[in-house]
Amino acid sequence: MKLLTAIVPCFNEQENVFDFYDEFVKNEAFLKSHDCDFEIIFVDDGSKDDTVARVKELKTKDSRVRLISFSRNFGKESAMYAGLSASKGDFVAVMDCDLQDPPALLPEMFKAVTEEGYDSVATRRVDRKGEPPIRSFFARQFYKLINRMSNTEIVDGARDYRLMTRQFVDAILSMEEYNRFSKGIFGWVGFKNKWLEFENVERKKGETKWSFWKLFVYALDGIMAFSTAPLAMASFIGVFFCIVAFLFIVIIMVRQLTVGDPNNTVGWASMVCIILFVSGVQLFCVGIVGQYLSKTYLEVKKRPLYIVKEEL
Repeated sequence: MKLLTAIVPCFNEQENVFDFYDEFVKNEAFLKSHDCDFEIIFVDDGSKDDTVARVKELKTKDSRVRLISFSRNFGKESAMYAGLSASKGDFVAVMDCDLQDPPALLPEMFKAVTEEGYDSVATRRVDRKGEPPIRSFFARQFYKLINRMSNTEIVDGARDYRLMTRQFVDAILSMEEYNRFSKGIFGWVGFKNKWLEFENVERKKGETKWSFWKLFVYALDGIMAFSTAPLAMASFIGVFFCIVAFLFIVIIMVRQLTVGDPNNTVGWASMVCIILFVSGVQLFCVGIVGQYLSKTYLEVKKRPLYIVKEEL
């Protein structure tokens, strides 16, 4: 029989573990009819609740459930990579535990890979129902910006939820960089990909672990570690001073055209504007260089992407 591996990153998802399992196993009859069995790898990303205990409880009932537990929180990217590395399946699916990635789509995704000749079937949301408007706005702007800057297409609304062939997974695993951005990696490796659209599904239970700030930092691939924070701050400080410089230019121009200079100090205004503007541009450029330098710094250190505390 063929084997399908489902990788499920978890961080404080004790309320959703059982519900996810119940929804996923509804596909068992379909998979059996296509001569395919499954395994579920729950990757615990340093949860502080009873996520691990509940996965262990599932393990006692179903031997196809597996657990990888990290020593601390390493992030979803590391959890996905750990799951991909441990997967044994001929087909591999990455899914969220909160049921925002509907397991009911798996049969359609499976047929696209096995019958239509696709190497990967990815999903994207056609709407952002239930998401704060300001978050949706910035998310759309991010996708527009990154697609203009990058040669790798990153689809607006793309989820990490996708079904892949073993060849596709092996290509992903061959990219061992420390600074991982899976949405870009999935697009970079190529292969024949199909996009499956669905309406946004809100979390089954619990609260999202992705705050606006976390998404902002992730999207910019900015402050990734404590040692690179000053470099990231340089960019923001540079932008701030650029804005201040432009405001000063406008204020001084209006003042000179209306009331003149009551102190008769010639040249100070233009000098201040020039200093502020040039300093802002310099800090901004140094910040950009710092971002690339920080990525290189983390890559050279060769730290592991994650540390496994327990594996069942």
